[in-house]
Amino acid sequence: MDKRIYLLAIITFIVGLVELVIGGLLPLIAEDLNISYGQVGLLISMFSLSFAISGPILLSLTSKMERKKLFLIVLFIFFVTNMIIVLSDLYVFLMAARILSAMCASLLVSLCITIASQISDDSHTARAIGLVLMGVSASLVFGVPFSLWLGSELGWRAPFLFIAILTLLLMLLVFLALGKIEPNKKLPLKAQVKAIKDRKILLIHSISIVFFTGHMTLYAYLTPFLQSTLHLSEKSLSLMYLIIGLFSIFGSLLGGYFTDRISAKRTIISVLSLFTITIIAIPLLKFSVVLFIGAILLWSLLSWSLQPAIQSYIVSSASTTSDIHQSLNNSGAHIGMAIGSTIGGTIIDSYYVELNAIIGGTIACIAIVISIITFKMQRN
Repeated sequence: MDKRIYLLAIITFIVGLVELVIGGLLPLIAEDLNISYGQVGLLISMFSLSFAISGPILLSLTSKMERKKLFLIVLFIFFVTNMIIVLSDLYVFLMAARILSAMCASLLVSLCITIASQISDDSHTARAIGLVLMGVSASLVFGVPFSLWLGSELGWRAPFLFIAILTLLLMLLVFLALGKIEPNKKLPLKAQVKAIKDRKILLIHSISIVFFTGHMTLYAYLTPFLQSTLHLSEKSLSLMYLIIGLFSIFGSLLGGYFTDRISAKRTIISVLSLFTITIIAIPLLKFSVVLFIGAILLWSLLSWSLQPAIQSYIVSSASTTSDIHQSLNNSGAHIGMAIGSTIGGTIIDSYYVELNAIIGGTIACIAIVISIITFKMQRN
């Protein structure tokens, strides 16, 4: 496998950290700014929505730029946005910085995924994509628990300063190690529009939207959920996030492995079915700490197993327009994240946090139905 894949995974690690860290710091931010959990959750929703909208647009606008140069420019802007968060005292500035940060993150992840498939052999495409996406789940393992500890010790802004410093170091690494990568030949606008109208591929995108809607309904508010059910201290919560993150990393690798071995379609159906059963079961297993934690870990593993299969299916189904569709699918996932975190915020502010898991699982059922319809259409 091309060694540059590992550098791409490091980039997605930093991006995943800045996107997901808000969930872990949610109580600290709410207390400091004197706002509700739902309002803090809106910082996640707007990040995901901005991520979704800007990805395909920015990828198209920068399609002629040499990739190393583009990486360095976007990483610098990403650094600036995190420094704004560190220095800001107003919610409106925090929101603006999150939106700009999301735009940078969207372009970076889209670049990483498309380049990973571009420089990999066909037989290793899914695993290469899985490794790149593993960078996001790795941010759960190392970043979120560390940020929780750092935030509790030095304040919730400290993790964003940490991310800004890491971004500067990453810029140096990209400058020294990436090498020049020329962009793929840009498709004519007519071909791009035709690609977007492909109903079968659009249904695949909708699977990502619905799946991540269900997932984020619970995940965005996992900290208050775990505190209310397990009554964890801050140190115990950090350890729990570390263990969850380890299972997430394994899930990304497992998704890529099974996609290459048993096909993308079978992996998608299997992961969606197990995921739905598991997330609904989580609040029903409170009577047993062992079963409850086991369900949480299985849910975490499954939540990161789907995307390698989805991305691989897109590459095999629409090879000439895969760049467009990989970016669109990434956007679809973040539309789902935005919707899910918004739904979750409404539930937690109006009802109780345990309901988030039940609603999330119900939404995930819809993704199973869509996937079955999609694969039946393919056979016809």
